Amino acid sequence: MDENEDWKQWFRLAELDFSVAEHLAANMYPTPNEPICFHCQQSAEKYLKGYLVFNGTEPPKIHALPILLEMCEKISADYSELFKKCVFLNKFGTLPRYPNELEITDDDVRVALGFTKDIKEFVKNRIKL
Repeated sequence: MDENEDWKQWFRLAELDFSVAEHLAANMYPTPNEPICFHCQQSAEKYLKGYLVFNGTEPPKIHALPILLEMCEKISADYSELFKKCVFLNKFGTLPRYPNELEITDDDVRVALGFTKDIKEFVKNRIKL
C-alpha cells in the first residue's frame, strides 16, 4: 500500500471500532458498558492517528488521547476544542481491562458514543472527506 494512503487504514479501523461500540449498545442487554467505552476510546485514538498520518506525522505507539491531541494541535490549533472529550475517553483505553478499576455507567456509554462521533466528524471535516 502507498504510504500516502495509510491514513485511510487508520480511519477504516477507527470506523470498525465505532461500529462495534454502536452495535453493542444497540443490540445487547444488559449493555456491555466496558467494551463499548473501550471501543469508543480506540476509535478516537485511531481517528487522531489517521489525521497525523494524513499530515505526514508518524504517530507514536501510545494510547494517550491527550498526547495525540497535542500533536494534532501542532498541525491545526482548532483541535484544542476536543480536549475535554479526549480526556473523558482516555480513561477507557486501559482501565476497563482491569476488574474493579473503573465503574462505567449507562450515562458514560451515552457520552462516550456521542464524544466519539463528535471526534470522528471533527477529524473527517479537517481533511475534507
